[in-house]
Amino acid sequence: MQTHPSQGKPETVRKEQNIAYIRQMLGELGTVARNEEADMLCYLIEMAYLEAGEILKGSRPVSVTEKRS
Repeated sequence: MQTHPSQGKPETVRKEQNIAYIRQMLGELGTVARNEEADMLCYLIEMAYLEAGEILKGSRPVSVTEKRS
């Protein structure tokens, strides 16, 4: 997982910061869902949390229609 933003284009840095923020919020939502024993929500939130992590690592594109270069 990247611990610092890209040194690239400003839109790339912004995108990484936004995905990192989404991942953080998903972690918090996961805690709430677990406390409420909302199993399906826990599962869906965990999948989204993992997906955000994969995007940040660069092993998955942000969009399923985005072409990798």
